[in-house]
Amino acid sequence: MIVCKKIEKQYKDLKILKGVDLEIKEAEVVSIVGSSGAGKTTLLTILGTLDRPTAGELLINNEVVFNLNDTKLAAFRNQNIGFVFQFHQLLPEFTALENVCIPALIGKKSKKESETRATEILELLNLKDRLSHKPSELSGGEQQRVAVARALINNPKVIFADEPSGNLDSKNAKELHELFFKLRDNFKQTFVIVTHNAELAMMADRKLEMKDGKIILN
Repeated sequence: MIVCKKIEKQYKDLKILKGVDLEIKEAEVVSIVGSSGAGKTTLLTILGTLDRPTAGELLINNEVVFNLNDTKLAAFRNQNIGFVFQFHQLLPEFTALENVCIPALIGKKSKKESETRATEILELLNLKDRLSHKPSELSGGEQQRVAVARALINNPKVIFADEPSGNLDSKNAKELHELFFKLRDNFKQTFVIVTHNAELAMMADRKLEMKDGKIILN
């Protein structure tokens, strides 16, 4: 599903990633842990194709993604990858339904098709009564579930999550963690999650630890 080979990332004289090799299988939930500055978010950003590495190769679903030009890479990302961040990144002027529809509309789906699919996902995530609510009218847990729905709208093969429960209380964090595994079981999606939450890290099928720009073997 995901194969990265000797991934390096350097900013001027600062080397962040120092030759990361990694394979992640389809429908696997993988957590990545490590201290601040270990390179976790940088790796996640490259795996999610939001940034290009200084060196190395990345394959997602057998596609050598960094061989694509920026336009084709953006289209690949839209169709194959979903993102969930610590801060939900919802657009405040749009409703929950409208926020979820955005990636589908970018992917050239019709408004009707996008709204139908978005409604189905929001109902699945117990947000049936929140479709017309704007982010400011939603709780923190509800906002994050809307963000998850937005990540799911195009049926991505893989979802990258960066500290997804870092801004939630323990109850909402637990519900979000359980949701990831429910989605994996129902839709066979792959999840790669950077987290400082020990409980979530241990729930994963596999926990990887980063230190000084490398994945260390325990």
